[in-house]
Amino acid sequence: MNIVRIKKPRTEFAPFFSAIDGFLSRPFDELAFNQGGQSYRPLANVVEESDHFAIDINAPGLNKGDFKLNIEKDTLTITGEAQKSTEENKPNYTRREFSLHSFSRSFILPESIDTDNIQANYENGILKIRLPKLPEAQEKPVRTIEVA
Repeated sequence: MNIVRIKKPRTEFAPFFSAIDGFLSRPFDELAFNQGGQSYRPLANVVEESDHFAIDINAPGLNKGDFKLNIEKDTLTITGEAQKSTEENKPNYTRREFSLHSFSRSFILPESIDTDNIQANYENGILKIRLPKLPEAQEKPVRTIEVA
């Protein structure tokens, strides 16, 4: 049998190793959905067209009244919150469960957005936001200039 001496990591790196160990020991759903699914960050697609930007937020299970969109200076903030409760009554027990799911996403808007005409609708689990560009920021069609 051999006795091997294990060197301890240097103390200045201890907080780093501790943070890595804590991150790697947490379940994936807790990392993705922040604390066991109580708060999450839905996926978003952002597409630029010639006359507008489109943001699609994947948020199934919510109603259109669960969303709030706010614009402050050059930042669009989208928040969603849904509270659900279930109750089960049996002869020997009653069970009540409450769940609250919320999220918040923020997007910095370019100066070319017409913030007075932003539109949003929610259908089939997707929040669709249309951000029109100001007329002077829209792409102009290609035109041919003749040489004189």
